[in-house]
Amino acid sequence: MKRVMFTALTALTALALAGCGKGDGDASTASTSAAIAAPAGSKWSETFASTPDSGMLMGNPNAPVKLVEYGALTCSHCATFSEKSGVPLKAMIDKGTVSYEFRNFMLNVIDVPASLLARCAGPGPFFPISEQLFAAQAEWLGKAQTITPAEQQAWQTMAPEQVSPLLAAKLGLDTFVQARGIGPEKARACLVDKAAIAQLEAISQRASQEYKITGTPTFLLNGSVVPETASWEVLEPKLKAAGA
Repeated sequence: MKRVMFTALTALTALALAGCGKGDGDASTASTSAAIAAPAGSKWSETFASTPDSGMLMGNPNAPVKLVEYGALTCSHCATFSEKSGVPLKAMIDKGTVSYEFRNFMLNVIDVPASLLARCAGPGPFFPISEQLFAAQAEWLGKAQTITPAEQQAWQTMAPEQVSPLLAAKLGLDTFVQARGIGPEKARACLVDKAAIAQLEAISQRASQEYKITGTPTFLLNGSVVPETASWEVLEPKLKAAGA
């Protein structure tokens, strides 16, 4: 990601809003496993960590069922999954039988500042900020329509760490996270963090190379890609069948 390209940015935004994942397959149901107690005074859905694969983890790190989502904050299917899965997935996580890891996948240039800001304060704040970004996706992503051809042309000559703060301001992402506890100086530091940008690129490259991922959301269940699954309605019975 030596230079961030802005060609056809409007088209990319429209694509993200329209859909970004693959189709769903058939679902089946199965029984679930016995619960695993969280440490005294805590809940598994309030237990967070960063992972060696640069993901953000919620839940029991030793859960027998490990769910990974490769998702993009600009992806409408991911936003729908976030909305539909929020309550029932956290109920599964609280049982201690399933952990949930989110790995940011870069579908387009807008995912860079959005992901940097969502990840800015670490794994704990990451999940509520991401959920709220998904809920307000149409509003902030729609502001990409106001980016002028002159701005796109100018940004093409800049490095990602120069473009990210400009794009975040244009979309209102900087003020969005400021209202959620990430101050202006902290937000800017995250937006210009070269190592964090390189980390996002590495996550996407590994997803493409190791798992052949081309669309979002894509799910891994205990290390294997779950085929033809892009919605909670289809994923839920597969989690139960796996023992969640």
